[in-house]
Amino acid sequence: MDNQRLLLFVLLSLIVIFIWEAWEERNLPPVAIQTAPASGSSIAEPTANPQIPQDSSTPALPTSVEMSPAALEEDKPVVASTPDLPKTEGGGNKDGKIKLAEGQKIRVLTDVLDIDIDTVGGDVRRAFLVKYPVTPDKPEDAFPFMHDSLPRFFIAQSGLLSKSPAPDHRAVYQAQSTDYKLDGNETISVPLVWVSNGLKVTKTYTFTKGSYVITVSHRVENSGAGNWVGREYRQFQRTEYDEPGKSRLLYTFTGGAVSMPGEPYEKINFEDMKEWKPEQSYVKDTWVAMLQHYFVSAWVPGKSDQSNHIYTKTTSDQRYILGMTSDEQTVSSGQTATFDSTLYIGPKIQKTLEQVAPNLNLTIDFGWLYFVAQPLFWTLQQLHDLVGNWGWSIILLTLIIKLMFFPLSNASYRSMAHMRKLAPKFQAIRERYGDDRQRMSQATMEIYKKEKVNPLSGCWPMLVQIPVFIALYWVLLESVELRQASFMLWLTDLSAKDPYYVLPVLMGISMFVQQKLSANPSLDPLQQKIMQYLPLIFTLFFMLFPAGLVLYWVVNNVLSIAQQWYITRKIEQASK
Repeated sequence: MDNQRLLLFVLLSLIVIFIWEAWEERNLPPVAIQTAPASGSSIAEPTANPQIPQDSSTPALPTSVEMSPAALEEDKPVVASTPDLPKTEGGGNKDGKIKLAEGQKIRVLTDVLDIDIDTVGGDVRRAFLVKYPVTPDKPEDAFPFMHDSLPRFFIAQSGLLSKSPAPDHRAVYQAQSTDYKLDGNETISVPLVWVSNGLKVTKTYTFTKGSYVITVSHRVENSGAGNWVGREYRQFQRTEYDEPGKSRLLYTFTGGAVSMPGEPYEKINFEDMKEWKPEQSYVKDTWVAMLQHYFVSAWVPGKSDQSNHIYTKTTSDQRYILGMTSDEQTVSSGQTATFDSTLYIGPKIQKTLEQVAPNLNLTIDFGWLYFVAQPLFWTLQQLHDLVGNWGWSIILLTLIIKLMFFPLSNASYRSMAHMRKLAPKFQAIRERYGDDRQRMSQATMEIYKKEKVNPLSGCWPMLVQIPVFIALYWVLLESVELRQASFMLWLTDLSAKDPYYVLPVLMGISMFVQQKLSANPSLDPLQQKIMQYLPLIFTLFFMLFPAGLVLYWVVNNVLSIAQQWYITRKIEQASK
């Protein structure tokens, strides 16, 4: 089996995988639930004692969660009554726009983030990634990751819920300033204050130099006469949209993801958010995230042993909501308590995500061959640390892979060379038996037996390499490190297609040369004609692929040509 067939097999396998994943997302039946959630509420209710919250201009009084202290100390899930959950503000209008209450905008500028926080709810309404421009030719245009207007509506919210007064994402906070800059400091804090009936809540965002990790705390000071009982919630609201520059040919997942004990990484597409329910009511060691190609935003509880209930919901104006609520805390009169959370807004950098939360690095989705992809990515990273260029790193990684499979490739190419020696005999059989395919096949098998040649011996060594090729495809596609990474000359972005289509043309030429070296004489004329068109077909197809992927195939083909030419020449000389 020559490299053209291998390439065709790999490409067809990827297409089948993409089609299957798309079919699963759109056609698998939703999880059955007892009652349909109300379209106007902001979240889904937990599985235990489901109740449908009603829309209201003011927050409804919560139903208290009944849990014993002993139960909270256990690792097993705690079944609780319905927790108090936030309502959705705003809604659609005649123009299809989303209306959110607005107050003062607080701008926070660090060396990696450009954030807008609204005094209504203390929401993160806008987030630009300073180090990741939309296009490499305009580095001043930072990537717009979060925004509070259509079509790319995506915001992060957090607040407190209680029977008593508590600030949710509709509360109006007071701010000391509307402009914060990191300047030369290592950290910067943005405090927001809310006061009502003897209760003071200070919501503080803390930013750190060079970090996409934001600490969010709610400090509750109870100066009232009675106890205050409440819980914290954090959630994302987002519409379904394609991020700027996303290729419609190369599938990458966009949607929600959660992590729970026993399920370290579970993707939730937007359609399933209407009815998705967690199997456990309250869990520890969890997080929720909204992810897209290259970037992710995640809410992580401040304490790993804290129990949280995860929820999803879809509103009537097609906002998709994913969040979680903590267990209750009691703040006695004259006492204070703090609810801590971590908000991550940034790129999918593996080392960083591993430090933020366990399993958060799985949002870098290398597919079902992740156990092969992870070592490949690690090797690619080490090579980049050595040479400082992702293009040369891909070339060196391709060389390493070729060396690893050198014995297998040798066996394959030797089989091809022996087949080429038998070409005159196959041609004679074809001329002798004409249209009698049965006699032709029988005579062909007799030649294989007489010459001690196994026509399949060239296939199996190449088939073993297919998982590596597919895993490497996902590594090159999913790694944010390759986004807008330049190589040399005209290749200024390895994650985008070749602007002048030089690499696809070189790949087509290399495929044509390989065909000449590994032409299978046992193929009938129709099959041979089909194989002749493959270089042209793949050249056109790979014109739409990222340059980094095409670079890998070009280098792989060139190395294969050199190896195959050497072996074929050696065998032909020996036969003479």
